[in-house]
Amino acid sequence: MNSIVRNVGIMAHIDAGKTTATERMLFYTGVNNRIGEVDDGSATMDWMEEEKERGITITAAATTCFWKGHRINIIDTPGHIDFTIEVGRSLRVLDGAVALFSGVEGVEPQSETVWRQADRYRVPRIGFVNKMDRPAADFDKCIQMVRDILKANPVALQIPIKEGDEFLGVVDVITEKAIYYNNKNRGLDYSICDVPEHLIDRTHLLKERLMESLSEIDDEFMAGYLDGVEVDEAEIKRVIRAGTLNGTILPVLCGTAFKNRGIQPLLDAIVDYLPSPVDVSPYEYWTEEGEEGHLQGTKSEPFSGLVFKIMNDPFVGQLSYMRIYSGELKTGDTVLNSSKGKTERIGRILRLHANKREEVKRVEAGDICAIVGLKGASTGDTLTHPDLGILFETIEVPVPVVSIAIAPKKKDELKKMWLVFNRYTVEDPSLNVKLDGDTGEVILSGMGELHLEIIMDRAKREHNLEMLSSPPQVAYRETITKQMTGVGKYIKQSGGRGQYGHVVLQISPLEGADFVFENKIVGGVIPREYIPSIETGVKETLEKGVALGYPLVNIKVELVDGSFHEVDSSEIAFKLAASMGLKQAVTKANPVILEPIMKVDINVPGDCLGSVIADVSSRRGRIAELGDRNDFKYIVAYIPLDEMFGYTTHLRSATQGRGYYTMEFFHYTPVPQHILENLMKNREKTVTEVLYG
Repeated sequence: MNSIVRNVGIMAHIDAGKTTATERMLFYTGVNNRIGEVDDGSATMDWMEEEKERGITITAAATTCFWKGHRINIIDTPGHIDFTIEVGRSLRVLDGAVALFSGVEGVEPQSETVWRQADRYRVPRIGFVNKMDRPAADFDKCIQMVRDILKANPVALQIPIKEGDEFLGVVDVITEKAIYYNNKNRGLDYSICDVPEHLIDRTHLLKERLMESLSEIDDEFMAGYLDGVEVDEAEIKRVIRAGTLNGTILPVLCGTAFKNRGIQPLLDAIVDYLPSPVDVSPYEYWTEEGEEGHLQGTKSEPFSGLVFKIMNDPFVGQLSYMRIYSGELKTGDTVLNSSKGKTERIGRILRLHANKREEVKRVEAGDICAIVGLKGASTGDTLTHPDLGILFETIEVPVPVVSIAIAPKKKDELKKMWLVFNRYTVEDPSLNVKLDGDTGEVILSGMGELHLEIIMDRAKREHNLEMLSSPPQVAYRETITKQMTGVGKYIKQSGGRGQYGHVVLQISPLEGADFVFENKIVGGVIPREYIPSIETGVKETLEKGVALGYPLVNIKVELVDGSFHEVDSSEIAFKLAASMGLKQAVTKANPVILEPIMKVDINVPGDCLGSVIADVSSRRGRIAELGDRNDFKYIVAYIPLDEMFGYTTHLRSATQGRGYYTMEFFHYTPVPQHILENLMKNREKTVTEVLYG
C-alpha cells in the first residue's frame, strides 16, 4: 500500500500562490465541492483567524486527497520568513515537494530559503510556475532563474499557450499535445488537441532537450535514443521519475491556480514523479548507544514515528502531528517516547483535513496523522514500539532573534498569561518565553515582529488576554574570546551542618555549538553524585549571562578540579560554586556582546535605488549584491537586526509604496563599541519602566 502514498509539501515565497494551488487540488480531487479563496478568507488550508484576516499562511496545514488511485497527503506551508520553522519541520517528514514559483517574479528570496531547507533534508522536488495568466509572466525566464540562482537542472515538461496576454493552456512536451481548459466549469473539463502551429518547432526542440537530459540519467535509455528506437510515454516518465528521485533533474510544469488551469497535470506529476515512502527508505536512525541503523519503512517492522508538530485544540486538547515511518499504530497501543525515555498509551488517532479531523482506529508506515492526548511529546520526539527504542534525526529549531517584554493589563492575570504563552512554546519551538530573574518580567522571543504580533493576537482572541508590550528588542548574546580558568568556592561553616562546594572550571571558545560541558575530574576529588548539580549551575548561569545579562553561547566548560567535604557538601553548594566559578572565568576571558546580522533582500524601482543604498549604509549595512529582477532593482545586504525595526514603513515611504523586502537570520557578530555603550545605558532602564511608565 505504501507505493500508492505521496507525502508532499507545497513550498514557495510568500504570495506565490501555494494555498490557492492547494485549494484547486482539493476541488479537482473531490475533497471540496467549492473552491476556497485566500483573498476572501474562505481557503480551507488557511483555517486560523489570523490567517484569514492577513491572507497569509502561518501554520503548516495538512490534508489528504485521492488522485488516480493514489493517496496524496499535502502540507501547505507558510512563505513568510518569520514562520520558517513550519516549513522546516514539514520538509523533515515529507517524501517530496512541489517548488512553486510566481511566473512574474520567478525565484524570490524565500524561494531560496525553502530550497536550501529541502536540500538539507534531501527532498525530491518538481517545479510549478504559477500565475501564467499575468501579462508579465515569463516561463522561460523563471526556468533560467531556477538554473542560475538555485543551481538546479530544470527540465520543461510543458510550454504555456498564450493568446495575447490570455493564458489558454499548455503543450505537453512528452505527448506533444495541447491541453485547453474550459472556462465555464472552473477548469474541470479540458480538451486535448494538436499543438498550435506557432509552437510546433518549440515543442520539438524541448522534446529533444528532454530526451538528451534523460539520456544522461539512464544508460539503457541513452542507447535506445541514440539508436533511433521509438521511446514510449511510460519509458520517458520512468526515467523522469528516476531523475527526480535522485535530484538530477527538476521537472517543471506551469499554469494559473487562480484561473483554474494546469492543476490536473500537476496532480499527475505528483503521482508520476514524486516518491512514495517505499522510494525514500531505508530510514536512518541511531540507538541509545549512538550506533547507526536503518529501517526499510515496511508495515511488518516494529512501529516507529516522528512527532513534527504540536498543536492545542480547544475541543480535544493537545494534538501531536506524527509521521509513521515503520510498522502500524492502533488505538490503545503503548509506545515508547525514545527522546524522553517514557511510555505512553495511544488514545484517539485522527486523519487530517486542515482543522477538520476524521477519527481512525489504525495507521501504518507512510501515514501522516495526529494523536490526541500525548502528554509528554515535543516537536522532534521519536516514538517507537517499547522494544525498539531508536532515535531519528530531530528537527532543527531556529534561534529567536527578536524579543519583547509582555505583561497583562490586569496584574492578577500574570499566572494565566504565563500558562498561555508556555503552551504556545510547546506548539512553536521557535518561540521562547522566560521570566527575567532581575526584573521579574516575562520576555517573549521569536523569529520576527510579525511572528510576535501573531502570537499576541492569538492570546487576545483565544484567551481574552489584554496585554502591554515593550517595543521589539534584539536578542543579543554574550560569548568569550579566550581560554580561562575560574575557581568557585561556596563555604558556610558556622556551627551545625554547613555548606561546602569547590570547583575549578576551564572555559574556552567553541564553534558550531552553543554549549558543551565535560567532566574531566579524575581520582574522585568530587563525588559523581554532585556532577549533575555542577552542570545545572553552569547552565543556569549561561542562560542569565554574565557581562550584561544576555545568554552566554559558543562556550566549552570543563570541570577540571575541585574538592568536597564529607559532611557539609551538598548539591546546592556545588551548584552555587559552579555559578561562581563560571562568572569568575568569563569575566577574565574577554567577554563580548554579539548581535544578530540579517540577510536582507530589498526590491525597489530603479529611480529609488540610490536613496535606498544610502539608507542601507546608514543602517550599518554591508551591500553584497546588486542586480536586476524583472522591472525592479534588487539589493542583497547584511544589516544588524537592531537597525531593521520599522523598516517596512520607511521603505514604503521612500519608494512611494512600491518597494518591499524580506530578511532572514545570517549570523551573530560582535557589536561595535558605540553600540555596546548604548546597550550598557539601556540595560539600566528596567522593563517595568518601559511597560508601565
